[in-house]
Amino acid sequence: MPENEDVWVVIPVFNEERVIADVVADVRTTFPNVVCVDDGSRDGSAERVAATRAHLVRHPVNMGQGAALQTGLSYALARSGGKYFVTFDADGQHQVEDARRMVEIARQGGADAVLGSRFLDQPRKVPAVKRLVLRAVVALSPNTRRLRLTDAHNGLRVLTRPAAERLRITMNGMAHASEIVSQLAKARVPVVEVPVTILYTEYSMSKGQSLINGVNILFDLSVRQRG
Repeated sequence: MPENEDVWVVIPVFNEERVIADVVADVRTTFPNVVCVDDGSRDGSAERVAATRAHLVRHPVNMGQGAALQTGLSYALARSGGKYFVTFDADGQHQVEDARRMVEIARQGGADAVLGSRFLDQPRKVPAVKRLVLRAVVALSPNTRRLRLTDAHNGLRVLTRPAAERLRITMNGMAHASEIVSQLAKARVPVVEVPVTILYTEYSMSKGQSLINGVNILFDLSVRQRG
């Protein structure tokens, strides 16, 4: 089997016209199988993806990152030969080398979920507001504490097929990451957390999402805990 032919990379996309083609090209230098889920983008993101060699699935309206991840995982699981499934952000913050290293850890056995953490190595590089909010999310999540995770909302993950098949993401908003952790914990999926580097680019920081996403995470998580 060609190298990494048994790996699928799932990229949820929403209004990333400016960078998505470069992100896909970078990912495909290491992982040939990529599926992008365009989550009702209002720009040319879908057209940019269509011009690459990635698979494209489209939501007619914006349903949220959790829904896009579930759609992408379902699509990838339905393809033959997939054994490992990587979730990867569309804005250029994740490093392909980190994903490659995490896949190798999964191949070695002992963990069915390899989760990236920006707090295990050089946490000061994380913007202060984002760092504060993400620490609060960890403190509010019993399952995150039980698994001794430091970064419950890092979008870079590697799941084996058994772990990916167990997930049923129902939280469409930003709390989907906490839901993923909760489901992994309840299913007793072996989990390991590894340090990764997040590249906070001028582009991603200019979108001004740190505080807004942080508030959304805390709100969605509080609603879920009351439900």
